[in-house]
Amino acid sequence: MISGMGTHSADDPLQAAEWPDLVPREATADLRVLVLAGGLSYERDVSLKSGRRVLDALRSVGVEAELRDADVSLLPVLRDDPPDAVVIALHGSTGEDGSLRGVLDICDVPYVGCDARSSRLAWDKPSAKAVLREDGIPTPDWVALPHDRFSELGAVAVLDRIVDRLGLPLMIKPAQGGSGLGAAVVRDPGALPAAMVGCFAYDSTALVERFVPGMDVAVSVVDLGDGPRALPAVEIVPRNGVYDYAARYTAGLTTWHAPARLSATAAARVAETALAAHTALGLRDLSRVDLIVDESDQPHVLEVNVSPGMTETSLLPLAVNAAGLDFGELLRTLVARASRRRTLGQP
Repeated sequence: MISGMGTHSADDPLQAAEWPDLVPREATADLRVLVLAGGLSYERDVSLKSGRRVLDALRSVGVEAELRDADVSLLPVLRDDPPDAVVIALHGSTGEDGSLRGVLDICDVPYVGCDARSSRLAWDKPSAKAVLREDGIPTPDWVALPHDRFSELGAVAVLDRIVDRLGLPLMIKPAQGGSGLGAAVVRDPGALPAAMVGCFAYDSTALVERFVPGMDVAVSVVDLGDGPRALPAVEIVPRNGVYDYAARYTAGLTTWHAPARLSATAAARVAETALAAHTALGLRDLSRVDLIVDESDQPHVLEVNVSPGMTETSLLPLAVNAAGLDFGELLRTLVARASRRRTLGQP
């Protein structure tokens, strides 16, 4: 369920920002765009839905676009008939760990989104959190625990020490991954071993994080030509209290409020924090920053996504709509900017 109710006024800068003029249609009339979706990650099905949504949105604004999987047929296409730009709608490691972006760089094919280095950094949650902490951006205390250390040092002793250090409840999630797969909130010490096993099913390293109660929000950041700007925050209200895979993609399990039901002061603080995270990680074009706003209206960054979902209920499209922007026009402008980077000799 999606709600448009919020506490922003019409004069709120997050709602009524003067966005730069979007690229005129004639400037992109001859562009050919490749939308990459699918892949072999756990998030393949979601990626295909994102890719189809991006494809439809681009075609709706007159951009010639094609949907293609990231498989053995991709490199011959990039070599023999390279597109003017690529939109990466791949989720999971294929689209977010920087490796595919590195291949596109080698092939001299421009793409929407951050470069390979920044993608690798954001993909690894402990590394990204360390950068955020160094820049003074609030993020919950954490420990990263590889499966091998977990076994070698003794599971019970390690878990007892973690609880002593971080307290309860705890948030357990894969150090690398998305869509809430392998994530769990642990409120009782007895549930911690099972949560760790569930997490290790998706990644060899678990991120154990102090759980911060509050409002779940997501802030999408886009740059349409005059620097990164924050779109209105989207509030996430999962029925079971945890925004896991089922809550994200099962109808009726989550309510979204776009914009979020925040005071003007809290909304501005959340936007500022999201922009700071986007900048600290060296991101480009677009990102989605997931945060918790505590009872003191203090935002805490949980993670940053460089290839956010683009489905009907994904958070970035909801924020685009809340900002009064057209999804297709926004994508067309991002594609035009990516294509222009090639002429400037930029990746």
